[in-house]
Amino acid sequence: MRKAVFPVAGYGTRMLPVTKSIPKEMLPIVDKPAIHYTVEEAARSGFDWILFVTSRDKEPIINYFDRDTELEAILRSKGKIEMAEQIKTLSEMVKTFSVRQGIPMGLGHAVLQAKEFVKDETFAVVLPDDIIVSEKPVLSQMVEVFMKTGKSVVALEEVPMDRVSAYGVIKGEEIEDGIFRVENLVEKPPVEEAPSNLAVIGRYILEPEIFSLLEKIPPGKGGEIQLTDALSLLASRGRLVGYKFKGIRFDVGNPKGFLEANLYIGQERGIEI
Repeated sequence: MRKAVFPVAGYGTRMLPVTKSIPKEMLPIVDKPAIHYTVEEAARSGFDWILFVTSRDKEPIINYFDRDTELEAILRSKGKIEMAEQIKTLSEMVKTFSVRQGIPMGLGHAVLQAKEFVKDETFAVVLPDDIIVSEKPVLSQMVEVFMKTGKSVVALEEVPMDRVSAYGVIKGEEIEDGIFRVENLVEKPPVEEAPSNLAVIGRYILEPEIFSLLEKIPPGKGGEIQLTDALSLLASRGRLVGYKFKGIRFDVGNPKGFLEANLYIGQERGIEI
């Protein structure tokens, strides 16, 4: 498993007005843009081919991971050798590719843009709004679950019942410590209809059969193709498990989670406020 898909074409409406001119993925968490943390997680987990599914305003993301020999030379000329090496290492962390989504038609549609990139390989999908601090990268944890079960894997987190309507949640049975057989997924259910409080968050290990399912799914609400619908079909075939990961998640796509991530990661690095 080497390929990971990063859907980054969204407008970042939860972080307006700053995201009117700056991609939300480039907003800084301490001293690095948010996207850096999730790409680094992928790289540490062995996913060194990264596909960004972008829109026209997301070029800064591509540029960030590109080599900048001119900047390196300027830093070296000023004696900032360590910083120059840091910039160079950044560009060598992963091999990046990009494809334009064109019309944003939902997460499922974004993932479908990766079909030619993925071909017939098992791959990861990473939603960069979710930064997860963990001793072992969450994607590494999920790869182990995939190797054990041979099935596609979604990351799960327990959320308060009064928050389930903000997530896709699973109906399932725990078959091993932290591993659940997924029977069904429900997207943003009312509290009284939620089958559990186990929410699907932004990490997936998927087999390539997901593409044929996405191609068959009719657009739903708002004309969007939902990844949840394709995952539900996988679940009905007994081909999907959920994994309650070990780590602390921050939703940096909203102001509260963005501030919490900055404070937590800053304190982890010994920055006093």
